[in-house]
Order: sequence, then structure tokens, then C-alpha cells
Amino acid sequence: MPWELVIWLISVLLFLALLSQWYWQPRAPFWLRTVKSSPLRWYLIGYPLTVCRIHLTWRQLCLNTDLAVIRRTRYTAVNRDVMVRGIPIRPIPPRLGLVRPTRTGFTVRVHLHPGQTPAQFIACADAFTHAWRIHSIRIVSTKRGEVVMIATVRDPLGDPESAWRKFPAPRLLAAPVGRIADGSAWVMDLRAVPHWLVTGATQSGKSTLVAALVTGLGTQPVAILGIDLKGGMELGLFEKRLSALATTRAQAISLLRKVLDDLLRRMEICRADGVRSIWELDTGERPVPMVIVVDEIAELYLSGGDPAARKEAAECSTLLLRIAQIGAALGVHLVIAAQRFGSDLGPGATALRAQLGGRICHRVHDEATAEMTLGDLSPDAVTVAQAITEQEKGVAVTTIGGQWTRARSMLVTPDQARQHSAANAHHAPALGELNG
Repeated sequence: MPWELVIWLISVLLFLALLSQWYWQPRAPFWLRTVKSSPLRWYLIGYPLTVCRIHLTWRQLCLNTDLAVIRRTRYTAVNRDVMVRGIPIRPIPPRLGLVRPTRTGFTVRVHLHPGQTPAQFIACADAFTHAWRIHSIRIVSTKRGEVVMIATVRDPLGDPESAWRKFPAPRLLAAPVGRIADGSAWVMDLRAVPHWLVTGATQSGKSTLVAALVTGLGTQPVAILGIDLKGGMELGLFEKRLSALATTRAQAISLLRKVLDDLLRRMEICRADGVRSIWELDTGERPVPMVIVVDEIAELYLSGGDPAARKEAAECSTLLLRIAQIGAALGVHLVIAAQRFGSDLGPGATALRAQLGGRICHRVHDEATAEMTLGDLSPDAVTVAQAITEQEKGVAVTTIGGQWTRARSMLVTPDQARQHSAANAHHAPALGELNG
């Protein structure tokens, strides 16, 4: 039997199986029903169909979105005194590169025409998603004259009931907290980005993310300090794992003063050894890394009309700012959670925000909140953050490798938090032992 006939028969069988999937899939064994969610289904069926759809629609798509260009008009001399000006009737689209599959979609490189910019392609992102029937697409420019389209065929964050895989932490102070839009691990690395700002409305997922972070760091030899002025309702679940927990503003001031004193001792150790950070010290001499988690920063800053409260708020602001400025090289890191964070909180808030290089924005109620969190990254990130719905709890927009992406934190239930805290209580050093 010739190979052409074999290939033709296999193609017909696959086509018939696809058409009758509604009938045989409910009756198939469990292992066969899972083929629908298997990556092999995408590689064997979805990817070839998507490639065909891209190439069949590319020219018309570029024409409808004004991405195709017309070459410079030419003049044809009929005689010495007459010239005919010709206009091309076939616009030329940008050259499309090879469509490369990924686990959740594909990437394709597009070569721009002279005069075109990546902003023109970013503005047409919705047209690409509808024409190619995909979930979302990101367009970035990594090289002059080219853009890279990173497409996601289905939303890996859309199923809240899916089992989250346990991703191993790559190194100290790096905690896996969920999954990003391409299906890989969402890792918050405090050594790469020392300080983080987490914003979002009530019940948007801030506390879930903080719980996932504390859970990820809880198994490491790291001191975790909590400031929760809502009576310790959120961070109190991890009290056995925390080295200290402040539930009032006075306790927060006392705790931050101790941290600042410990920072000064760490500076003396580094200066005596002639190094610029604790990571250059020998392991035996290195102080214990410290992470300060502040749940709802507004409770520290807002003071009302009470002069004593205003004085305490100003002191909290000063202490946090000093810790943020000098703490990164000394192994002290901040994670600030807030519904809003800007100049309206009081003096020093904007200066502290400038020190928080890691940004995470959950669902928000107003554009200003998303703008103050992600505005210095990209206008597109602000738009995407505003598009997060109430049903997408735990979904956020964050920074990964200098680019923004959607991500979803894994759910840590209160029972899991208490069990984790009790099981890892031996990793919590006392506050007085942090100077090593």
C-alpha cells in the first residue's frame, strides 16, 4: 500500500473522530477523556489548524487593520510631455516568520515595514485574537524592526478548581506563589526584586497572595515579621511561624525600630568585612534574611485629626522608608499590601512607593489605583488590570523579567495556613537573634 494512501486514511479517521467526539467522549474510559485537556491535543490538532488559520487570514487581516503598506508610486513616461502615475492595487503585508508552538499557545515574529512601529500592532491585538480564535495575545519588541507575538490559545488561569502544581523554589528568598499566563510557575524572587507593592480591592486576592508568599517562604531559614493592624485577622493564621506580629500602631513602631537597629548592626558587620552586602559574607557570618509583610498599609498611615496619631503615622512612614532604602543589600525586604497607595495617604507614601520595584495589581475599582501601581510599566498593563472581573479572584497583573503578565495566586485555606505555621515554627528565629 503506498504511503500516500496510508496518510490519507489516517487523516480521514482523525477527521471522523473529531466530528464524532460529542458521541464517544462521554462513553470513553477516563484516561481517554483526559486527552481533551492534554497538551498533545494542542500539538497534534490545535496547532496545525491555528497555523493554517494564521496564514489564510494574514493578508486580509493586515489590510483591514491598515498594517499592509503600499509601495511608493511609480511614474511611467509615455512620451516627453506625458507621465502616467500608477497606484498598486495589491498592498503588501509585513513579513510573517515561523509560527513556533508553546505549551499554551504559540509565538511568531513579524518583520516591520519601514515607518511602522510596535504601537500599531499593539493597537490591533483584539483583531488578532478574534481572527485567530485565541484567548489573548501579547506583542513585544525585542529587536529593532521586529515584533514578537506571544499568543495564549486558552486561559490557564481561567479554571479556579484546577489543581495547582507544587513548584520548587529555585533559591533562598524565592517563593512560588501561583501560575502565570503561560502556565509556568509564578515566583516572587526577593533577591532579584527586593521590595513589592500589592494592590487591589477587597476580596480581589491580596490576602490569598500574601498567604501563598508566607507559605512559600515559611519552609526556608527566613525571618518573617508581620504588621497587621486589622487585629491580626490575616497574618494571625501564621503567628507560630512569624518571628514577630504587630497588631497596633504602637507595636508596629516598636517592631520597625528594632528592625532598623538590626540593620545598623548588619551595616557594621559588612563594613568590618569590607563587603557591600550580606550575600558576600561567609555563610556562618551571614545574618538571617528578613521579610516584613504589611497587610493594609493605610492603617499605618491614616491618622484622622488626632495630633498623637499623626505623629505616629509620620514615624511609621519614616521608619519604613529608611528600611526600604538601605534594607535590600542587608537582607531585609518589604512586602506592602494596600487597597490604594499614593500621596493621599500622607507624607512619605510616594517616596516609599518609589522604592517598591515589584508591582502586583489585582482587581480595582478605579483607574487611579491601577495607574499608581502599574502606570510606570506600561499603559497596556493598566488596561488589563482594569479588565479583571469579580469572578477572577486571585488574578493579578505583575512584572516578570521587565514585562507585565497576568498571573493567579494559589489558594491557601485557613486550615492549611495554620498547619503550615505549626509545622514550620522551628524556622522562625526570635527577633533578638536576627543579627546572627
